[in-house]
Amino acid sequence: MKLAEWPIAAECAAVAEYPAVLSTPKVSVIMAAYNAEATIAESINSILVQTFTDWELLIVDDCSTDSTLSIIAGMAKEDARIRIYHAPENQGVAATRNFAIAYAIGGWIAFLDSDDIWHKEKLDKQLRFAEETAAVITYTGTAYMDETGNISSYILPAKPKLPYKTLLHSNLMSCSSVMVRKDAMKPFPVGASTHEDYAVWLQIVSEVGHASGLNEPLLTYRMGNESKSAARLHSAIMTYNAYRQVRFGRFMSFLLTVRYALHSVSKRLNIRLGRMNAGARTNKAAKHHHPNI
Repeated sequence: MKLAEWPIAAECAAVAEYPAVLSTPKVSVIMAAYNAEATIAESINSILVQTFTDWELLIVDDCSTDSTLSIIAGMAKEDARIRIYHAPENQGVAATRNFAIAYAIGGWIAFLDSDDIWHKEKLDKQLRFAEETAAVITYTGTAYMDETGNISSYILPAKPKLPYKTLLHSNLMSCSSVMVRKDAMKPFPVGASTHEDYAVWLQIVSEVGHASGLNEPLLTYRMGNESKSAARLHSAIMTYNAYRQVRFGRFMSFLLTVRYALHSVSKRLNIRLGRMNAGARTNKAAKHHHPNI
């Protein structure tokens, strides 16, 4: 079934069309959703409270089996800037993002995963930064939290200029922090067998020279439970495929994947230590206020 033939779910029909656009929004926010009932309302609310308001939000429900669809339908009824689409069968995040990008009408494309959270000034600050630097693709610093919302003290910084060679060694651009010109992204659809975002950023940055980084943690990224060996192996395969997609040979792709994996291990260790340090500070503060603890 072609993307254009995806139906709008009956419960969303009254709000999903949004066809007669009164004005073209400056930013189209893309959100793929699958069984995200526990977190998606918080993610959407972080868009609704943005100080910059000239946006549209395209949510593609990837055939969720929980209450995700009813949650987003209810929220869309309260705000006409939200458009909802429903995949007839589970397609995967690459297909759902490509679908939303095809229907986006903003000049800029931004992404927010259904479990991540934006700072309320994220779009405002990032747009001003993009205009000041004449950027084509931008990203921000990233803060981290665990599945239950506990914040790590570790922050992944953003480099003012992130060149292709540096990006090649590790994906420093959290997808939910990225904002990119739509015309720059159109030639590079998201691949299904790769790290969906990484291969796209590599291809765009190789064309434009560098990504521009706003070094403020305007995204809080929710860490999933990826401790199982099978998950790590799957991630390594996806990274390898990303390097192959940007036309590296098998051996070089393997070496780059090993380097990427080592950096990922280091980053996760820093996040975990940051979470422990944050917890220790909380306990210390509690004991200060309650000496008997």
